[in-house]
Amino acid sequence: MKLTNALLSLPRVYKRFISIVIDIVGLAFVAVFAVWLRFGETVFPITEYVPAIALLPILALPVFITQGLYRAVIRYIGYRFAITLFTAVSVVFIAWAAAIFMLDLMFPRSAIIITWLLALLYISGSRIAARWLFSERVIKRSAADRKNVVVFGAGSSGKQLVSTIQKMPQIKVIGFIDDDPALHKHEIHSVRVYSRAELNKLIERDSVTEVFLAIPSLPSLSRKKLIDWLAPFPVKVSTLPGMDEIVSGKVSFSDIREVNIEDLLGRDPVASMPDLLARCISNQVVMVTGAGGSIGSELCRKVLRQKPKVLILFELSELALYTIDQELKTLKEGYSAEETEIISVLGSVLDERKLRRLMELYKVDSVYHAAAYKHVPIVEHNIQEGLVNNTFGSHITAKVAAECGVHNFVLISTDKAVRPTNVMGASKRLAEMALQALQVEFPNTRFVMVRFGNVLGSSGSVIPLFRKQIAEGGPVTVTHKEITRYFMTIPEAASLVIQAGSMGVGGDVFVLDMGEPVKIADLAKKVIKLSGLDVIDENGNGDIEIRYTGLRPGEKLYEELLISANVDGTEHPRIMKAHEDFIPYDQLQGAFIELEASLNQYDCSSVLIQLKQLVDGFKHGSGVVDYLASKVE
Repeated sequence: MKLTNALLSLPRVYKRFISIVIDIVGLAFVAVFAVWLRFGETVFPITEYVPAIALLPILALPVFITQGLYRAVIRYIGYRFAITLFTAVSVVFIAWAAAIFMLDLMFPRSAIIITWLLALLYISGSRIAARWLFSERVIKRSAADRKNVVVFGAGSSGKQLVSTIQKMPQIKVIGFIDDDPALHKHEIHSVRVYSRAELNKLIERDSVTEVFLAIPSLPSLSRKKLIDWLAPFPVKVSTLPGMDEIVSGKVSFSDIREVNIEDLLGRDPVASMPDLLARCISNQVVMVTGAGGSIGSELCRKVLRQKPKVLILFELSELALYTIDQELKTLKEGYSAEETEIISVLGSVLDERKLRRLMELYKVDSVYHAAAYKHVPIVEHNIQEGLVNNTFGSHITAKVAAECGVHNFVLISTDKAVRPTNVMGASKRLAEMALQALQVEFPNTRFVMVRFGNVLGSSGSVIPLFRKQIAEGGPVTVTHKEITRYFMTIPEAASLVIQAGSMGVGGDVFVLDMGEPVKIADLAKKVIKLSGLDVIDENGNGDIEIRYTGLRPGEKLYEELLISANVDGTEHPRIMKAHEDFIPYDQLQGAFIELEASLNQYDCSSVLIQLKQLVDGFKHGSGVVDYLASKVE
């Protein structure tokens, strides 16, 4: 053990020198042994064969070096190295045999073939033995840290994954699980294939702690069913990325990651319609407000793919603007959008003068308005900023866009705007109403609003929070046992915004058929189980506690997407068009003046009364929790 560890710790140049010495001595002995085998005697005068024997390692050494036999790391050699080794040894023996004949050296001709076979056996055998020795030693040395895993899926993806894992001493693959009965009890890469029914046995017998899902092409619904089946087992579940990511080169088969919330939801993303994506973007001037945010940055990526003439990034945060600016300039070549000019502008949606200058100067065709405050509790504590930015900022940006001749203006809205119970939702509904009213005043600009539910992976998203809490040992916090939400991915949301923005005649509110809502408590339990842990039960047994903290100010148990049932279909099968009432523009302007006056006085009680009068279904039940209002009133 000490000798093995000493060898492993040697500098690479010393290891190569030892390998060369072993090969030189070994080849010389192989040649002698071949002569003994040829004549059937272990004692035989070999003096006359010494020149030929000495020539063998002399020829072999440069060939082995040039073929890379001493560059390979012994612990990680595979079948490609075996092919290289066979080729190198064969080349050496062809050259050696030719030299013996040309120089008329003494060596039994039939022993040349025997020497070749023995050399193949020796050179390959010595390396296989070294690989086994070092690998076993490394595994023993790190046995406490090693995890035993099972790979679900014995197809091509599973095979490639196991091939990669077998080079990692800290992980041991106990077996495959596959639904194909023809594969059961067979071995692939020296790993046995089992049925689903045998998983529990493997967990108990071999202390399996993790299951890797290696079926990247599995449909979303089938993947959800598989994850649901695995949930009761005391193992962590990880998965390969989707096949689209593997094919695009973003990730490889060895990139195992935690199960995504998309896998838990089991809903296939809404398919994009290329014509709708390109209609308001290709070869046009496009502006994205809030360009550095979760939705805004993804919108910028989607827009860049459609090759606009100019892409204007408008953002209040310098860091966020710098980050998306650098990313897009890197992506331009990959998207074949080298001709697109990217313009990054620092500014606020409340700065009417700057907005007007920008839109007039660059003759903007389409605006995607993603600048908003979105966190319900934060806006509840900062009512003035929430309404000023989300409502007044949207109104100013939309009005300036219409006055500057912008053809399309798309507002990113939220399901919280439907019968809102919080100021954030009310602020977004007022922004929708402003656009609906402006549509009557400016018919040449097409105003479109897009509503969707919670966005996965955006700042403050629930799954990263759950995982962080689990990593810290809990508790996992959920506001209420019955709270439910709709979910969609950021790319899906951005794609919807662009496609919906290409439809309708103006003043339209578009919503996505988002499938069934998800209970957050159930989601928390699944994430805990798929991390290989148990939820602490009422008897105190388990690993992670789920703690219910109570609804936050303004938070709803259930979100809705429609104010009324009056909806129509669209040319996209998963996008609906809602018909919502609104206030004429002159009345809305007067209401905004009164609302602004109350906000300037920090009279939040009056603000809530005004919101109730303006927004259909607004029901604010949490009282005033604004930090500044509480000091004034």
